[in-house]
Amino acid sequence: MKMKKWLSSVLVAGAVLTLATAAQAHVSVYPKETTVGAYEKYTVRVPVEKDVNTVKVRLEFPAGVKVNTVQPIPGWSYEFEKDKDGVNTALVWTATGGGIKAHEFMEFAFVGANPKEEGTLAWKAYQTYANGEVVEWTGDKDSKAPASVTTVKAGTGEAGHDAAAPAANPAQDQAASAGGSNTLPLVLSGLALLLSIVSLFRKKA
Repeated sequence: MKMKKWLSSVLVAGAVLTLATAAQAHVSVYPKETTVGAYEKYTVRVPVEKDVNTVKVRLEFPAGVKVNTVQPIPGWSYEFEKDKDGVNTALVWTATGGGIKAHEFMEFAFVGANPKEEGTLAWKAYQTYANGEVVEWTGDKDSKAPASVTTVKAGTGEAGHDAAAPAANPAQDQAASAGGSNTLPLVLSGLALLLSIVSLFRKKA
């Protein structure tokens, strides 16, 4: 009976950990919250969840966001897509080398001028693998391939170009923006597993 309870606890913790890992495998745009009218530095995090290299990433700009500045990345070229009026509507990064390998991720950054009104920005992304497969991260939040969403809120005033200054540590910037939401499930699952093991040994003692 004790062994069954222990196995159940381990399976539950493993399931939570698997779901958390799957959620982190999504193409995500940070920050998750920003202010109206700000010149924001956006970072696109692209993890590889398959055993095939990612060789191209395409990101569509939500309506109201103006993007003209992009950070160059070694090993990658970039190109803006434009509409009939010459306005940038998307960015395409293409690997000039091997691309992003399995179990790795890369971050691509650009500066965007936010809309003047509050609302949400849905970033539609397209991840192309070396075998030609394209994963479209364009669905709603409950889908298997959701588009990343940024909430635009009213601030104390419109930010200037200084708001686009890069963070000292991208990982810390992500944690502050996302509220640590990506790491919380991992911590909880780890604690659940630890408590289960401790409880088992106490009962045996």
